[in-house]
Amino acid sequence: MRDDAPVRGPDGVPEVTLPGVVDRHVHLGLVDRALLADGPVTEVHDLGWDPREAATWAADPPSGIRVRYAGPFHAAPGGYPTGRSWAPDAAVRHVATPREAAAAVADVVAVGGFAVKVALHAGMPLLPDDVLRALVTQAHAAGLAVLVHAEGDGQARRAIDVGADALVHVPWTEALPDALIARAAHMTWISTFAIHDGPGRPAGLELALDNARRFVAEGGTLVYGTDMGNGPTPVGVNEREIELLGRVLEGEALRRAVLGPPSAPALTAPFPPPETATDLITWLRASRRLPRLPR
Repeated sequence: MRDDAPVRGPDGVPEVTLPGVVDRHVHLGLVDRALLADGPVTEVHDLGWDPREAATWAADPPSGIRVRYAGPFHAAPGGYPTGRSWAPDAAVRHVATPREAAAAVADVVAVGGFAVKVALHAGMPLLPDDVLRALVTQAHAAGLAVLVHAEGDGQARRAIDVGADALVHVPWTEALPDALIARAAHMTWISTFAIHDGPGRPAGLELALDNARRFVAEGGTLVYGTDMGNGPTPVGVNEREIELLGRVLEGEALRRAVLGPPSAPALTAPFPPPETATDLITWLRASRRLPRLPR
């Protein structure tokens, strides 16, 4: 079959091809990774685990999945997520000085991490400004993005002010001022809306959605990420996350947020390109993997 020939389903009807789903915030150490094999998700970004274990997942991933990993959380001594039952000791790198920041970034490079994950959680010890700045400076010098978990008053501002590249959760603990959001427009924010969903948690979700709408209006990049492994999240496509993203994005912007680059078609379905979150969920449910071309 020619490379430019239309894909046809079993009944001969032409189908639309699209890239697979990219989940930009997962914790593979907390889920049954095998459940991802050959489904609509084609790439995941692990944002906080023992880096040597994560490297083994990338080297031998579930079938049809690309695994990228950031390595450990970089936090102040005693900082988040130190002591959490779900976090192995090697999932947290304690950084106390700028010199230690340089060594920590060098270790991420050595183990093949694609980014430096930083934890700023106001309920636990926080990185001082000089150490936070050193982590960002050293990461950028090494060609790595800085991805920040910012939780609590003032922590998103610190991440934005120091030049971080991404927030791994849309801020949900405070309403950010418009001027601060405008200064963050160069960043990427990862959605993770659905972890704030459910009884007793509407305030955090509404704050996140409002921050996200104003961020997108300023030209910021909002992308799909589920925090897979955080509680009873599904392993694979998180339809509730797509529904909530649909409250902020639609059409091409929604497809760009959830799916991989247009140059990487991986799925096919007998429906037109989806325009709404409901359309996208329906499309993904009906999709099947394209056969992989021989190299």
